[in-house]
Amino acid sequence: MYKKNIEQYLQKNGFKEFAPKAVLFDMDGVIYDSMPCHAYAWNKATQEFGLLFTEEDTYIHEGMRGEEVIANCTREQKGYEASEEEIRTIYGRKAEIIATEFGVIPKMPGTHELMQKLKAAGMLIVVVTGSGQHSTLRRVASDHEGLVSEELIVSSKDCTRGKPHPQPYLIGLEKAGRALGREEAIKPWEAIVVENAPMGIEAGVAAKIFTIGVNTGPLDDKLLWNAGADLVIKPMTALRDSIRFLIIQMP
Repeated sequence: MYKKNIEQYLQKNGFKEFAPKAVLFDMDGVIYDSMPCHAYAWNKATQEFGLLFTEEDTYIHEGMRGEEVIANCTREQKGYEASEEEIRTIYGRKAEIIATEFGVIPKMPGTHELMQKLKAAGMLIVVVTGSGQHSTLRRVASDHEGLVSEELIVSSKDCTRGKPHPQPYLIGLEKAGRALGREEAIKPWEAIVVENAPMGIEAGVAAKIFTIGVNTGPLDDKLLWNAGADLVIKPMTALRDSIRFLIIQMP
C-alpha cells in the first residue's frame, strides 16, 4: 500500500533498507486532541502582553519550543530580545489559561489503539514534544501505561534547539538506542515519525526519519506535503487501521 512512499524515502536519503524498530510520536495534535486549546491560549496570552500570535500561527508553528515562540514574536513584533523573565511570564500565563479555562484534554481518537498495535509488533514508542510541562509529561506515561515510559519522552528540557531543528528527533533516536541496549542511537531508517504540523515534519525529515504527517487540524494537506512528509494521512484512526502496511513484521 505504501511501497512507493517507502521507496521514495530510501532513494531520497540514500538508504538501502527500511526496518523500523521505534515509532516517535509528537504529543499535541497526535497523542492528545489539544491543539484547539493551545491555539486559544497562545492567542489570548500573547494579546495580553501586546503581541499577536493567531490560532492559525499555533498550528503552523506547533512543535517549536514555547520559549522560542515568544522570543521570535517579541523580536519580530517589538524589535528587541525578550528577557528570560519576560519569556517565563508569558509562557506561564499561557499555561495558566489552559489549566483554568479547560478541563481534561481529550486523547486523540485512534492513537492509544495504534500504540497497542505497535507494542504488539515489538516496536518501541518514543514521545518527542516541544512541551516542558512536567504534569503533562507525567500524564502521557500514565494515560498510556505499559506503552509509554518517562525514560522514552523527549521534552523541551532535553533540547537546546526545538523543532524544526532535527535535534529533538535525533535525541529520540539516541533514547531508543539505549532502550534497545545499544551504545549508539538507532539509525534513521529504523524509525518512523508521526507528526501533525509542518515544523514537526521538517524536524523529522531533517533527521532523515520516515515522517508521516497526520492531519488532525485545519491546515491544508499541502502544507504537510510541502514540509517534506513522506506520507500524509488523516485522521489518526486511518493510520491506526493501516499501520500494518508500514510495519512489515506486524501480525
